[in-house]
Amino acid sequence: MSSAKREPKVVVLGGGSWGTTVASICARRGPTLQWVRSEETAVDINERHCNTKYLGDEVELPESLKATTDFSEAAQSADVIVMGVPSHGFRAVLTELAKELRPWVPVVSLVKGLEQGTNMRMSQIVDEVLPGHPAGILAGPNIAREVADGYAAAAVLAMPDQHLAANLGDLFRTKRFRTYTTDDVVGVEIAGALKNVYAIAVGMGYSLGIGENTRAMVMARAVNEMSKLGEAIGGRRETFSGLAGMGDLIVTCTSQRSRNRYVGEQLGQGKSIDEIVAAMNQVAEGVKAASVIMEFADKYGIAMPIAREVDGVVNHGSTVEQAYHGLVAEKPGHEVHGSGF
Repeated sequence: MSSAKREPKVVVLGGGSWGTTVASICARRGPTLQWVRSEETAVDINERHCNTKYLGDEVELPESLKATTDFSEAAQSADVIVMGVPSHGFRAVLTELAKELRPWVPVVSLVKGLEQGTNMRMSQIVDEVLPGHPAGILAGPNIAREVADGYAAAAVLAMPDQHLAANLGDLFRTKRFRTYTTDDVVGVEIAGALKNVYAIAVGMGYSLGIGENTRAMVMARAVNEMSKLGEAIGGRRETFSGLAGMGDLIVTCTSQRSRNRYVGEQLGQGKSIDEIVAAMNQVAEGVKAASVIMEFADKYGIAMPIAREVDGVVNHGSTVEQAYHGLVAEKPGHEVHGSGF
């Protein structure tokens, strides 16, 4: 007589809007525990079934989703780890996790950014801190509040092993949230980091009053820049025309809920980057990624005019007007193989 199959327990680390949204998706599929730093947030999730701080009062979380502030409880009970902490805290949380996590437990990142100082992708950090644990990323055009409200959306789960990706993919699927799979972890991670930088560029354009045609041009050329660098680093070009690339780029550039677009708009209104970041209660990964992307561009000898101008505004005192004038000054060439804007 065969025993019943045990459902894998998903543990989501992080209490932000997207981490909570993904946790709510997983909780509809099977046992899910969310680790949060704040006792107030844990009580909110466990007793009121909402995360008021990040998702407001209107989003009702499933009663099956449980939260804890006990890191050991979370780490020791996990069959799958989902990392919903920002890039700047990613390594520290993994280091704590390494003390308690069982071998071979998969680690899925939700982070669309790179580590400053090392320029490492999140899966590379997992490989370094938790060797032997399969590492991947879930990414796509996913504004957390819309997904939490039940609007149809999709993402791609990238894992090095497609069999594992297919099995894990079921944990992140609902009738309205479609999860595709790929083995291009590098491409999905690079796309996720790059699109934030280009959303800042488009946000700056909104403040300047650029037209719809101009916005479309910037986004289309951004896909070209992303693809070139992504391929050079080891990703596949088709990934950048998919959900993690073009899909996520479109929503991050156009949504009024986009943190990175907001940063660009605020820059266009004359505010300093320090002032903007200090006033936000969530992380805009594009701010940190801008300088890292330019380091990659220099390393691989790739011209990235849009990223260059964003880096100039964010890190080197340039104005948004100067940024767009710099792009206009670029000479157009071959659409695919040319180096200019």
